[in-house]
Amino acid sequence: MYSSPAVPVSPRDFHDRIYQGKVARFADLAPMRDLVAFTRGMLEEVFAPHAPVEIHRHLPHDRQVEVFAEIEKNFARSDTVKRLWAGVFEAAGLDPTLLVRDRLHLRFQPHQDPAAGLPRSRNTSTVAFHRDTWGSNLYAQTNWWTPVYPITEGRTFALYPDLWTQAVPNTSASFDLEALLARARTEGRHSLGADDAIPHLAEAVDVGRVEPVVIEPGEVIAFSSAHAHAGVGNTTGLTRISLETRTLWIEDVRAGRGAPNVDGHAPWMAPGLFRRASDGEKLTALLGWRELEPYRRG
Repeated sequence: MYSSPAVPVSPRDFHDRIYQGKVARFADLAPMRDLVAFTRGMLEEVFAPHAPVEIHRHLPHDRQVEVFAEIEKNFARSDTVKRLWAGVFEAAGLDPTLLVRDRLHLRFQPHQDPAAGLPRSRNTSTVAFHRDTWGSNLYAQTNWWTPVYPITEGRTFALYPDLWTQAVPNTSASFDLEALLARARTEGRHSLGADDAIPHLAEAVDVGRVEPVVIEPGEVIAFSSAHAHAGVGNTTGLTRISLETRTLWIEDVRAGRGAPNVDGHAPWMAPGLFRRASDGEKLTALLGWRELEPYRRG
């Protein structure tokens, strides 16, 4: 399923291949290994004496929601994390001054017994089937993902490559990103449920091939945000902890290049979610677009 591009990549060739549906796997980027090591150190300090992947055994669900939210916030604000992610892009061959990225996510997916009937919270639930572009409406968008601790096919997420060019019914046309962002600003990100932040399938579909992503900690994959994907329900007895972000090559946003749009109908674009990887400057400012978040299509 993966290609292993030689580094440093050609930014043009790399992004063209991503827009064609290819999945790139980088196995030997020193800043990525450093980022995983830094994240492990942070988690092991916070959760001591318990192993981070076993923390769900020691915290009730409500407490998990609170603790994970606080850790995620601190992680996203860390200058070290920002520096190391910029280093990952640079080591791959992408100039951080020419690249923007969204929030730097630290994700937790605890083991959950399906019969337990726990509420779906944003930072503990399995993410449902979606394309990220249904919500952002930015087709030059690339997803980057890596596990912090070892994963298995039962503790990861999956891609659905047969749907790359196949439209599926979804709720992107009625997705109100402006209202969602206003709610997050007034009530906090914790107020958003697990399914609030993304459009979703409108009816059941035949997804075809299911490709669970299994890579080693310190490796990272990059794939188009137009790929259909979903979390795999985790009943493995261990918590899955992973890192992710999304990027845009500024040149391609300006030129309107990107992956094909087969079924996205969002009325909004979301450039205001992205900041330059090198210094945090907003994409809207870099493009000279009005300061509006989100930005109405057309």
